[in-house]
Amino acid sequence: MTAAFDQLKDLLAKQGKLTDEDIEQAVAAQGTLTDEERLWLSAEQFKLERADDAKVTMEEYLEASNILDTAAEGSVEYNKALKIVEAFESGG
Repeated sequence: MTAAFDQLKDLLAKQGKLTDEDIEQAVAAQGTLTDEERLWLSAEQFKLERADDAKVTMEEYLEASNILDTAAEGSVEYNKALKIVEAFESGG
């Protein structure tokens, strides 16, 4: 593992995401990343983003359920509420 990878891995753990600037600064200071390291960082960042998106609270679920009862099927708010309900019911 390269020093840049170790630095970026720690930064990702602290911040939950990496910017292009974070990567450029680490590479400039520590040297280049291998293709495998870049792939791992991208995959880990994607995994963290998906985990944040999938969390639905009980309040959000109940509110979305009410919207499903009142909104017109196929409307923007109906579709948004449906995604929340489905995420909650699938364990999100």
